[in-house]
Amino acid sequence: MTDDIIYLVLLGSCIGFGQFYRKIQNCDEKKWIGTSFGLLVVVMASGLHTVHMLFSYLVTSLIIIYLNRKKCHLISFGFMFGYLFFFRSVTYLGFQAPPGHSNMIQMILTLKLVGLAFEVNAAHLKSIGIGEAKKSDNQDKDATKAVEVLSENEKALLKLDMLEVFHYSFNYVGILTGPYFTYKTYRDAIYLPFSTKANCVESTIKKLKFVPLYAGLFLLVSYIWPLNYATSTEFYQDRSFIYRLMYVWPTFFIFRMRIYTGILLSECVCTMAGFGAYPKVCGNKSGHGPSQDCSPMISNPDDQEYDFETIRNIDVINTEKCWTFREAMKYWNMCVQYWMAMYVYKRFPSKKYRTLATLAVSALWHGVYAGYYFCICGAPFYLPIEDLYMKLFIKDATGTKRQVLNVICWISKFFAFSYMGIAFLLLTIEKIWFYYGSVYHFAYVMWAVLYGVGVMLAKNRKAKAKRAEKASQQSEGK
Repeated sequence: MTDDIIYLVLLGSCIGFGQFYRKIQNCDEKKWIGTSFGLLVVVMASGLHTVHMLFSYLVTSLIIIYLNRKKCHLISFGFMFGYLFFFRSVTYLGFQAPPGHSNMIQMILTLKLVGLAFEVNAAHLKSIGIGEAKKSDNQDKDATKAVEVLSENEKALLKLDMLEVFHYSFNYVGILTGPYFTYKTYRDAIYLPFSTKANCVESTIKKLKFVPLYAGLFLLVSYIWPLNYATSTEFYQDRSFIYRLMYVWPTFFIFRMRIYTGILLSECVCTMAGFGAYPKVCGNKSGHGPSQDCSPMISNPDDQEYDFETIRNIDVINTEKCWTFREAMKYWNMCVQYWMAMYVYKRFPSKKYRTLATLAVSALWHGVYAGYYFCICGAPFYLPIEDLYMKLFIKDATGTKRQVLNVICWISKFFAFSYMGIAFLLLTIEKIWFYYGSVYHFAYVMWAVLYGVGVMLAKNRKAKAKRAEKASQQSEGK
């Protein structure tokens, strides 16, 4: 409870500070003030454990700046995730465990520093390509003119120094719980005029007005259905199988409300500071930022309509109302998903195992407990079942039948999230096995049966279609 109070006070302070911060016009002052306040937040949340964050920054910035930039992203990845594992394991070495919110700070710092290394690597490779193209004797004059040029952000990435990495790492925006944003987004918030032109207060209020609802539901439902009850002897002995099985619904609801509250507050830190504000016409995307060049809008920023899609980390409405598990995943922790997609999924050498590798990295990023792997790595085994039944029954359905099947799919989606999600909350193998054993591993058995039946139905349908096609060809031959 004390950690939660400290967390809320610090987040509230960060939101309020944005009203002053975004109005600072001098770029150097803005950097130093944002970094100073960010360090203050880190120290208040972590105390002496702040040394972990400072050491991570120091080593990774040295890797990015001084090592071979063709490999700096891979070395940074290995070091930061290795140190994240060590950070969570210090208790086994006899040291005091870091405060709970220090873990989130270290998690976000890991994404930012590794992401920065990948950005530097991409800019370096692009600069090499441009240099080779200009030197090539095979290029005619017209072709040489068409060669890409480095953007201002890419030039800045190639000239990074320790101080600039320090400012990016410890700026107060997103320091506590994210969302993840690229170095480009950070740099644009410092140097471009958009953050002072967007309606930051209105955007913040739109998000804040839902926080009391989600926080109230979290407190109410967690009081009625506490998570610890699911691992008690009374729960197993005195409650029916149906009650035990259905208990995953309120526990995952509690989890969702907590996440919605935290993520919306962290988004409010960004919106109040003007981070991630871009003209709507730029086609902004979560994590990535503008999908089109914003340069033409810099000269007339007053005439633009702005949004904060770049730092939008969750879409609550679509998460709740979409029909399928696969679709819901897209609306959850979107900035982190962008990071995982860009720097793990698309970069992983094996297409066959890239999904599993991405989910494994996601689980490792979340923590060292077995529950994270039970939950996150369980998704690839459920998705083929959903895809199979979507193709068999829902894809070609229409009217009332389609609506009924969609509702069934929606129920199945949330049951799957809830059943796998309770492992995420219980964390340890003992507690997870106790709960799953109390319901006889119902969902895993059911999903295995459903998959087997679905495969048989698909094969029968395919065989039936082949027989019909063959019969049609024979009749035409006659």
